[in-house]
Amino acid sequence: MNILGIYSNKGGVGKTTAAVNLSFLAAEAGLKTLVCDLDPQSAASFYFRVKPKLKRNAMGFRKGGKNIARSIKGTDYENLDILPADFTHRNLASTFNKLKRRKRRLNRILDPLRPEYNLIVLDCPPSISLLAENIFNVADYLLVPVIPTTLSVRSHLQLLTFLKKKNYAKDNIFAFFSLVDRRKKMHKELMATISREFKGILHNSIPSLSNIERMGIEREPVQAFAPTSVAAKSYRKLWQEVDETLLD
Repeated sequence: MNILGIYSNKGGVGKTTAAVNLSFLAAEAGLKTLVCDLDPQSAASFYFRVKPKLKRNAMGFRKGGKNIARSIKGTDYENLDILPADFTHRNLASTFNKLKRRKRRLNRILDPLRPEYNLIVLDCPPSISLLAENIFNVADYLLVPVIPTTLSVRSHLQLLTFLKKKNYAKDNIFAFFSLVDRRKKMHKELMATISREFKGILHNSIPSLSNIERMGIEREPVQAFAPTSVAAKSYRKLWQEVDETLLD
């Protein structure tokens, strides 16, 4: 069983859409999959049409156990469950900070779920915080969306610097290009430069397409409402690379 964190310390990079589509494709491939929505905006829960409600809110999440098991919801798709978020997740970092082993609370929460699933996908909020350090400790792999722009690349470099400074493993960090517009010279040039200078850059990327934006209207993965679209094919290629490179 693997835990895959879809993480970025920068918002608006396509993190949640990647988490939703990759988890859908994992389930479609026969993996019993759980999406763990850790973002207080609960976008992944919204996309899967699941009410963002936890038993006892952040307090129940903190304790894990039966409260977590009761909060897991099935989705409309076979092999795919979700542990929804709600707005009280904004308090998770401060809640964890009051506890023993505060940087490993997610391990305690998720460990009992490991026998039930082949893959747990974490949709993570965009910050470097105590919650993020919990994610770094529990995730077998981190998958980071990077837009080929100066600020997004700068944020990724900040993340790598932080991980090195705090002695977190860096060989399980992989990145992919997101919201790519190949008509832009800057995007193409930055992608070429980053691929040369950074380790762990995956070959497949996700373009900036209207079908991805439509997920908020359809409240479904792209694969469900536009399975033959370029967007769907892009996520499928990315999933295949993730499966072969990270999970095998």
